[in-house]
Amino acid sequence: MNKSVLISGASVAGPALAYWLGRHGFSPTVIELAPALRQGGHAVDFRGETHLTVLERMGLLPELRLLQTGGSPIRFVDEHGRTRLHLPAEFAGGEMEVLRGDLARVLYERSLPHTEYVFGDSITALTETASGVRVDFQRGATRDFDLVIGADGLHSNVRRLAFGPEQDYVSHLGYYAATWQLPNELSLEKGSGSIGYNAPGRLASVGADHRDPTRAGAFFIFAAPELSYDRHDPEQQKRLIDTAFAGLGWEVPRLLGTLREATDLYFDSISRADVNSWSTGRVCLVGDAACGATIGGMGTGTAMVAAYVLAGELARAQDDHRTAFKRYEDRLRKYAKGCQAGGNRTGKFLAPTTTAGIHLRNKTLSRPLLLRGMLRLGEKVSTVPLPNYVSPTQQPHP
Repeated sequence: MNKSVLISGASVAGPALAYWLGRHGFSPTVIELAPALRQGGHAVDFRGETHLTVLERMGLLPELRLLQTGGSPIRFVDEHGRTRLHLPAEFAGGEMEVLRGDLARVLYERSLPHTEYVFGDSITALTETASGVRVDFQRGATRDFDLVIGADGLHSNVRRLAFGPEQDYVSHLGYYAATWQLPNELSLEKGSGSIGYNAPGRLASVGADHRDPTRAGAFFIFAAPELSYDRHDPEQQKRLIDTAFAGLGWEVPRLLGTLREATDLYFDSISRADVNSWSTGRVCLVGDAACGATIGGMGTGTAMVAAYVLAGELARAQDDHRTAFKRYEDRLRKYAKGCQAGGNRTGKFLAPTTTAGIHLRNKTLSRPLLLRGMLRLGEKVSTVPLPNYVSPTQQPHP
């Protein structure tokens, strides 16, 4: 049986996969470039029967319910702070919303008893052999594994090494997004959600921290063609944000002022990954690396589902990884693509590129009947049948 599995990425998909592989008797190793488990991050949500079934089978529902944020309503205002549109918590929060950092910690803790974690290192080369994959690392010694899984996000290192350059698989959707933490100088109340201000092609928003009343979180989006910048240089990214939002009113100058001291900046394009085949040889992709959409594509829930199915198919197929990889992709590709499609609309909805577009969105969703219609539409989440994978040491899932 293909027992040793190297997983690249310790955010959500990686630890979730490690958890299930451990339950099925595999020996997973998770490697992560960051020096430690990443804390903080924006809220992520779960929607529909498929997401909740996986969480239930992991036994996570009680713990995550204690950690849920209660949703994130958003109020769009003009430059004088007057409300132009209010969207309720359920509009974006799904059936359960938690902070990404909380979810990552829970998954890490659940997977830890059966998983080796290596932080502060990265894969530099993958060489398939007759019996496995020889892996070279930036810092650690070369090791051999039976299988390698890329769970390392939209900018997957494993996908680049095993499948080809990122530009062959990732499409820019016309926007960039940024988040960072800042002092709660606007005295935003916990549970009040966020306040957003639009200019054509731009959204500047801020919301109270879900735990610390003295802190808040900024969320900015701006339209732009694909930019050339160093993804590991936060100072360069801060300059791009400053330039994109220069000259705007409302509280934008104050929010930009906090960016200079931010140490937790997240900045990335809103993009989509499309990979024709999710596996090659003994290497396979899961989560955003295979079918990601930066925001609005239900990527977190899809990653959790994919981890469950991939581990289950590997256990079911035993030494036949080719059959396992094919069954995994056949089961999930259509479902994942349906979820991913939501990401195509996120930037255009949050930051329409014209004044008329902003006005039309606000006017349309200010009508209760139309808002209820959109909420009902959002509740129609894609589902996929989930097999009941059972290993020799497991009891069947309920």
